[in-house]
This record gives sequence, structure tokens and C-alpha cells, in this order.
Amino acid sequence: MTRAKVEELDRVDRALINAFQGGFPVCERPFERAAAALSDRGVGIGGEGLLERVQRLDEAGVLTRFGALVDAQEIGGTATLVAMHAPEERFEEVAEAVNTHREVAHNYEREHPHLNMWFVVSVADESRVEEVLSEIEEETGQETYNLPKQREFRVEAKFMLDGPIPEGDIDLSNLGPDVEPTDRGTLSPAERDLVLAIQDGFPIVADPYEAIAAELSMDPDWVRETIKRFDQEGKIRRVGVIPNHYALGYTENGMTVWDVPDDLVGEVGPAIASLSFVTHCYERPRHEGVWPYNFFAMTHGRSEAESEDRIERVRDRMSEFWDVGEDDWDTLFSTRILKKTGIRLEERAEANTE
Repeated sequence: MTRAKVEELDRVDRALINAFQGGFPVCERPFERAAAALSDRGVGIGGEGLLERVQRLDEAGVLTRFGALVDAQEIGGTATLVAMHAPEERFEEVAEAVNTHREVAHNYEREHPHLNMWFVVSVADESRVEEVLSEIEEETGQETYNLPKQREFRVEAKFMLDGPIPEGDIDLSNLGPDVEPTDRGTLSPAERDLVLAIQDGFPIVADPYEAIAAELSMDPDWVRETIKRFDQEGKIRRVGVIPNHYALGYTENGMTVWDVPDDLVGEVGPAIASLSFVTHCYERPRHEGVWPYNFFAMTHGRSEAESEDRIERVRDRMSEFWDVGEDDWDTLFSTRILKKTGIRLEERAEANTE
């Protein structure tokens, strides 16, 4: 099937994308339960029809996958954001050197007069971060600037469409087995195997939990209980459809960065995180003389005008807390994806298995 365009999505497609970017049921016959919830909201469809639509949207590239969005940080190991300068005449050479490292999960070219390359390093052992950065500096002759997350205020990358259920407020995560969350930080071997089996998505079949259980030779009830418990514990951020935001028309992403007074970060963070169009919001360290910003807020838009409007709304909210000057902030638009493999969990989960 050819890749779909957002304008080709009909009312039911838009409804299910909006409704189930989280809160998909972890129970028996989940598509039937999800379809019943849509029908209650005026979007008539049966379980089989809903399954077929999710399959079609996945094949068309509208979804990156269907299933659980695993929080890698809660599984084990660490990830950090890194910035560096790649000279224009050597840009491709530097990018290739950076991307060769398997620990580099994402790499973007961004508009900035100096720090024009931004990548994520994901490792099982935190001490490995400095080793990777030292290797990259030696190979490229360019200094790296490590920007680890110090406080997280929001990670909620949901992309809504015009159409039914525009707030995406169907949440069926209460369905399924009763479970009690634990405070255990490590994984059992069986839990590790489950994480690795679902990290790239669920099988898109009538009962994905039965299919996962068969793959692992485990009891389906254990699979449902563990996925639901992981959801409650934060090891899984949400269960549902994971859209390809580019396919949905969200082609403009702006990484806004701010020099927030240190004593205000605790107030500013929740305020900016409350803006529905902010998908990521963190406090990160400054680098004296090179990088003056300590607060990051990522926005996405479906046009340049929408993106600019959303950035201005972030600035308006910031201005409620202090007098924001022109030198206190910037926006780094991504101009090219240099690498995007996703954060691989094998080594991180293995290192955290008891």
C-alpha cells in the first residue's frame, strides 16, 4: 500500500488516531472494547473493522507502530542529549563519524550559528557516555557538549487531528486485570524478554496479548498483567497507536531553548508543560561561554505559521514569570534527520535484569 496522506484519512481514521494515542485497553478482546468506546462517542465501528483500520494505517506509514511506548529510562541505563559544531565543509564527514556509533540513537541537523548537530546517546552504563563522547571528539576533532536531563516536566508527544474526539480523551487503561504496582527497579528475565518483544510494537491481530504470549511461551494473563503493571509503574508511558507525526502533517518542529532564572525553573516547568502542544519539556545544564540556556520546550506544528504561533504562546507564558529579553531564548528548527534508529533497549534491559 502506498503511503497515505493526511487529507486521505476519513472521519473514522481520524477518530481512532485521536482517541487511542494512549489508553488502549490491556484486556481480552481489546479491539472490541475499544470499538465499543468509539461507538459510544458517535463513531460507529466494530472490533474487526477497527483492527483492519489500524492494520491499514500501519501499512500506509501513518503509524510508526501500534503498541506500548516504553520509557527507556525506567527500563535501565541512561540517555543524554549532546550538541556539537560540525564545520560546513566537513559536515557530512562529521555526521558519518557520529552516526557510526551504535550508541547514537537520533541525530538531527538544527539551525544554529554554532551548535548545528544534536544527537542522543543511549547506554546501559552511565559511565559509557563520557567514553562515547571522547571517542567522537577524537574522531572528529570537535568538542561535544553534554546536556543531560536534570528535571523532566513533560513527555507527551501526542499529535491530534481535526475530526472526532479532538482532545483524545478516551482512556480504557482501567480495563483488564487488577494489578498492584511495585517499587522494584530491576527486571526479571521474563520481564526483560517481554520488554524486548514489545519495544517495536504489538502484533496487530485481534488479541495482541495472546500473540505476544505465544511468542514468549508465557501465559496470556501474565502478559496482560505485566503490561498493565508496567503502565502503572511508568515503565510504559502509554499503550495505543504511535503516529508518524510527519505523515499527520506535523512537519515543523521547533526546539525552543530558554535562559530561565534558576530560582524560577520549578514554577516555569509545570506552566510550560501545561501547554497541550508542548511535547517535551526539560531542565538541562548550561555550558558557560557556549550555551546559556537551561530550559528546553519542544513544539510541533502543521505549518510554519502554526509553529510560529505556538512558539509565541510559549514566550507569552514565559513572560508571566520574568521579563524575557531577546537574548534569553532561541528556537532551533531541525533541517535534516541524520539518524533515527530509536533507542535500542537490549543492552540497557540486560544490564538491569536481576
